Order: sequence, then C-alpha cells, then structure tokens
Amino acid sequence: MVLKPYHPFRSEKAKRRYLEHYKRRSAAWPVPSEGRIVDTSYGQTFVRVSGPDGATPVVMLPGIGSPGLVFATNVAGLSQEFRTFVVDNIHDVGLSVETRPVKRIGDFTVWLDELCTALGLGRQVSFIGLSYGGWIAASYALRFPGRVRRLVLLAPAGTVAPVSWGFIWRGILCFLPMRYFMKNFMYWLSTTENKDAAVRSMIDVMVDDAYLGMWSFKPRRMVPPVPLTDAQLRCLPAATLFLFGDRDVIFDPNIVLHRLATLAPQVRTERISGAGHDFFAVCADEVNRRVIAFLK
Repeated sequence: MVLKPYHPFRSEKAKRRYLEHYKRRSAAWPVPSEGRIVDTSYGQTFVRVSGPDGATPVVMLPGIGSPGLVFATNVAGLSQEFRTFVVDNIHDVGLSVETRPVKRIGDFTVWLDELCTALGLGRQVSFIGLSYGGWIAASYALRFPGRVRRLVLLAPAGTVAPVSWGFIWRGILCFLPMRYFMKNFMYWLSTTENKDAAVRSMIDVMVDDAYLGMWSFKPRRMVPPVPLTDAQLRCLPAATLFLFGDRDVIFDPNIVLHRLATLAPQVRTERISGAGHDFFAVCADEVNRRVIAFLK
C-alpha cells in the first residue's frame, strides 16, 4: 500500500482542519492525561491515558464515527477510581492511522489484543465499549476471555439485536454533504426528554465531531456489527453489564432484554429511564455511578 503524506485524510487541507478541531476538543479534556501512539500490525493507535498509575486498567472504546473524546463527560469520574485508556479506534476517525485494512471483526479483536499487550496491561483488563465499540469489546471478550476482568457494554450496536432500519437509512442520509442531515440524525438518536441548553450544546459538539470526521477522512468500508449467535451470547463473561437508555432507537430494547434473559442470564442488564442512545453523555453522572459500582 502506497500511503500519501496526509493518509488517512482526504487531503492535506482536510488533515489540517481536522487536527485543529481535535486539538481544540482535547484542550477541554477534564482531567490530566498523557497521549500515547502505540504500534500494532494494523497501524498506529492513539490512546489517551488518565487516572492513578497502578490502578486497575479500563480500556474505553468509542462508537463509530467518534474519537475517544466522546467520553469527555465520563472520564473524570472513572479516572478517579481506575487507570483509563481511552482509544481512538483503528479504522475510524481520530488520531489512529490504519495501514493494514480492517476487513472483519477478527481484525478488530487481534488489533485490540495487540494494543493491550503493547500497553502492558496484563491479563486483568476491564473494557467499556460504546455502541460500535461495544460490539468490538464483546467480540474481543469471546475471543480472548482470559484477558477480560469485567465488560461494560453501553448500548452496543448489533451484538444482541440487529441495528434498526431507522438508524440505517438516517445514517445513509448523512453521506450527503450537508451538516443538516448529521444534526437531524444526532437529534433523532437523542430521545432524552427536556433537552435543555447544556444537552443541546453537547449534542451539537457530537454533530461537529461526526460531520467533520466524515468529510475529513477517506471513505472506509464499515465492518457491519452483526448480532452474536445464540452460542456466543451464552459464552459472554458472567461479569458483563449491559447498560442502555430505555428509549434507544438503534435497537429494540424489548428484543434485547428478552434475548439476553433467555440466552445469557449471566449478563446484568440495567436501563436509564427516559434516555436515548446518547445516555452515556447526557446522563453521565448516573452512568458513571453504575459503571464504577460494577467495575469495583
């Protein structure tokens, strides 16, 4: 593969524009952190490390189209208790640079295992996966169960139930080069009641991240988040928390709860009342409280 100097961006101009935006967003990170570039066979991975040295490691994987900065509302609480490793996923937006194509979920799991090894995290690592990152984390736990201490799935895409058609066709509209469609998509995902000014501001930041990311990076073929088989669900770790907003539109919460209760009763399921797919951010205090209690 011949890589241009601005790889993986569309152009040098797009690279400068995105990196300037990323730098501004990074300045608002709420706790002291150290940025690391980690080499893997799939390319370089950017990881933002916070929290006490020597504390239990927690690896945090964002959703598709989002860098690790999406966890800004969660990391302050989590990093008081744990050593957090917030990842810019390979094969996605952010500061990670893919040089070997990710074509299937097995590539993601190998990449994540190489990353944990390179970081020296040992064999007792907890994982928090949001949306698409939850699908990656669940798949990793199935392939490398001996390395997973605890697993938190925040409204994981696919994984238990198919992604809704509403999500798919609204997502397709985002490929039109107008910010309106991305904003409409993000506000549809956010079904949280009583959107005050702070919530609207938070969603608008997510819109900017997603829109700029989509039009700054070269197109990639997404690895579809296919639901796990019955046998795979039965093999999920007993120390797994499935946390979601009960108004999520990316999947049918009733189907998810029924399938988990039938096939994976070992998985703890908890819901945030009145919240949508952005529950992790707009209900950050409640989410942090539950996640910390589970991880401890």
